[in-house]
Amino acid sequence: MKAVALTVDTAVRAKDPAPLEGRPWTRHYDPMVPATLVYPPVALPALLRETVHRHGDSTATIFFGAKRTYASLYRDVRRFAAALQRLGVRKGTRVAIVLPNCPQFLIAFWGALEAGATVVPTNPLYTAREVEHQLRDSGAEAVVVLSRLYPVVKQAIRPHGAQTEAPGRGRAPGPEGGVPPTDGRTKVRAVIVTNIKEEMPPVLRLLFTLAKERKDGHRQPFRDDPGTAAFADLVGTDAEPSPVEVSPGDIAVLQYTGGTTGVPKGAMLSHRALVANTLQCRAWFTGLGEAGGSCLTVMPLFHVYGLTVAMLLQVQSGGALILEPQFDLKHILKDIQKFRPTTFPGAPRIYNAIVNAPESARYDLRSIRACISGSAPLMVENAKRFKEMTGGHLVEGYGLTEAAPVTHCNPLFGEGKQKVGSIGVPFPDVEARIVDLETGTRDLPVGEVGELVLRGPQLMDGYLEKPEETAQTLRGGWLHTGDIARVDEDGYFFIVDRKKEMIIVSGFNVYPREVEEVLATHPAVMESAAIGVPHPIKGEEVKAFVVLRPGMTATAEAIIEHCRAGLAPFKVPKEIEFRESLPKTLIGKVLRRTLAEEEAAKRRG
Repeated sequence: MKAVALTVDTAVRAKDPAPLEGRPWTRHYDPMVPATLVYPPVALPALLRETVHRHGDSTATIFFGAKRTYASLYRDVRRFAAALQRLGVRKGTRVAIVLPNCPQFLIAFWGALEAGATVVPTNPLYTAREVEHQLRDSGAEAVVVLSRLYPVVKQAIRPHGAQTEAPGRGRAPGPEGGVPPTDGRTKVRAVIVTNIKEEMPPVLRLLFTLAKERKDGHRQPFRDDPGTAAFADLVGTDAEPSPVEVSPGDIAVLQYTGGTTGVPKGAMLSHRALVANTLQCRAWFTGLGEAGGSCLTVMPLFHVYGLTVAMLLQVQSGGALILEPQFDLKHILKDIQKFRPTTFPGAPRIYNAIVNAPESARYDLRSIRACISGSAPLMVENAKRFKEMTGGHLVEGYGLTEAAPVTHCNPLFGEGKQKVGSIGVPFPDVEARIVDLETGTRDLPVGEVGELVLRGPQLMDGYLEKPEETAQTLRGGWLHTGDIARVDEDGYFFIVDRKKEMIIVSGFNVYPREVEEVLATHPAVMESAAIGVPHPIKGEEVKAFVVLRPGMTATAEAIIEHCRAGLAPFKVPKEIEFRESLPKTLIGKVLRRTLAEEEAAKRRG
């Protein structure tokens, strides 16, 4: 089949995908999705520039009702890039962004890239210790932070008693951009502070000041601190950045892994990798038509899923981002009804909350046409209920930080092409195999369980300054995911579980997700998690943590009996612990490791 050239100035054209040798799954693609693409040799800023050229007057962001066009956004991106350069940012300088979903995130992200910098997205819920680790590990020299989070960043870079020689606000650095670091622990030279209200409509901005800042003390002084600058001042200065030559192979983003299985590592994502995955996503969404449409952006932009599937995809296609700074169910339901998004990428916990909330029935949610669920397993029952409620296609996909991130997805629109419980088929130009768990080199036949390994144009260059971990994960050009999976005769892949979270009962493998899928079919169970706990004879046995649906009751005995009907005896939980909630990452991935650590501590005590 002829490859489709996806340049920044051409749209995806319809092609009938034909099965490629070794990739039988391409026959199941939606009719408009090509089996292979040609990727333009450009850096990420080219995507934004092309959209500004073609859709400058189109809405780029909607934030608490306030709208920005792409032309307005790009004006401030250029001003911010120029300001960063005045502060000493050069090609390759690391710029950390500690912001929730807001227009300032886009300005900071694209402005840093325009200045030639590498972006370090940072979780705004991190503690000072966690922020310090990421700043030190990445070597960030500038930080963009929300005003109410400024004390956290300040503590991370200027611990109590530390001295600083960084210049005060408004003082320019020397010709080398050589402002000395603020202390010996990080390289941070400049902190740029913005207030969430700066992009709100005027009336709401005033109400925010009265209701939040004065009542809760959210106003944080920073202007007298050395090395700080106000975001609004920087974008309010009309200036143009100096041109910087950035190549596709340069590192655009240092994206830190979630740390659910250890210390977070910085995955080096090049411009080439992120452009490739953006265009792969665009190809997958071709059934929605050409440019336009809006995306409800609940997934955090500091996470690679929100970054690519929401922000980069919308910028490339010229669509609007309806930015939600936090998960507020009532606010989200109102925004869906008011702004009529066509796409809604999310995590299972988000869809789960919507289908289980009685108030959801009072809102018109039927503008939604397509949703890709990622970051955690999507329970089958919730997917069915969401489609009944909205009419939109909710399908499960798969990705990981090291692949920028999406590698698999169920077809969005083809009737009967979605497979329940599957992550779908590989994206265009993604190769996927199932290999044995012992050596990681032997291909396994259809239906057998092993490790999922991947190859494609969107893979990371490696982990920052971690050659051993890089060599272990990237072997022979293949990314070893650490996920246990199987593939069926049609080329659809099924994640069984994480390799490190597998439970071994009397020598038999038990995959937590399999247990959780059965638990999810109990009418009273809203959420669940399964872990292995020590047993003197079996080695391990299964324990389940369960959150019940609002207003419903169930006994541990009843839930265990329910599991016996769907699981082999050694897989059935021997203990059920009821909880009001389960520990999760910000994007909704249940932290089984945290549950296991809590359980171990309890047993030791």
